[in-house]
Amino acid sequence: MITTMGIDDWWAKLPQETREWLIAHNGESLPDNVASTVRDAGTPFDHAAWWDDRGTTITLADRAIDWIEAVANDEDPTAL
Repeated sequence: MITTMGIDDWWAKLPQETREWLIAHNGESLPDNVASTVRDAGTPFDHAAWWDDRGTTITLADRAIDWIEAVANDEDPTAL
């Protein structure tokens, strides 16, 4: 059985500045340095629930964008 890490698992492993960038730029393509930091946190970039493959850029999928928006608004992201 393959277990996929949820966003709440890898979010907690991110440095604060990366979390702040993701909140401030929610919905934007990730620059290489942010993508590398997120990948190093154990994020499965090949999992369609969290990533949207747009060719040469890495973009969060709608589900992840909604999750981050909930965190930014001090809402419960697990209620999504």
